[in-house]
Amino acid sequence: MAEEVAALRWQKAEGALLCAVGIWLYAGAEMVLPVWGAVLVFFAPDLSFLGYLLGRRIGAFCYNLVHIYAFGVVTLTFGHLLQMPLLWEMGVLWLAHSGFDRMLGYGLKTPLGFEVTHLGRIGRSRAG
Repeated sequence: MAEEVAALRWQKAEGALLCAVGIWLYAGAEMVLPVWGAVLVFFAPDLSFLGYLLGRRIGAFCYNLVHIYAFGVVTLTFGHLLQMPLLWEMGVLWLAHSGFDRMLGYGLKTPLGFEVTHLGRIGRSRAG
C-alpha cells in the first residue's frame, strides 16, 4: 500500500512538473494565441468527455487518446518541424493540460467507468 501511495505521488509530481514546463514554454514563446485563446486550448482536451455519451468504452478511448502525453508531444513536434507556431503552442498547452490532470489525480480512464483510472478511483466512488 505504501508503495502505491509513493508511486501515485511521483506521478502527480511528474504531472505538476510537466504542466509547469508547458506553461513556461508557452509564456516564453511569441504567443500567437491571445491569452483567452490559450485558456480555451488548455481546456479543450476536456471536450473528450463527450465520448462518454457513446458508452464507457468509447468514452475512455476518446479521453485517453487526447490525454496521453504523446498527443501533446507529437503536436508540438510537428509545429516545430513545420514551422507552425500556432500548432506548436497548441501542443505545448495540450501537454500542460495532461500534466495538470495528472497533478490533480485524474488518470487515464478504463472501460469500467470514468471514475476508474490508472491512478486509482476518483470522485464519489473513491470512498467505496
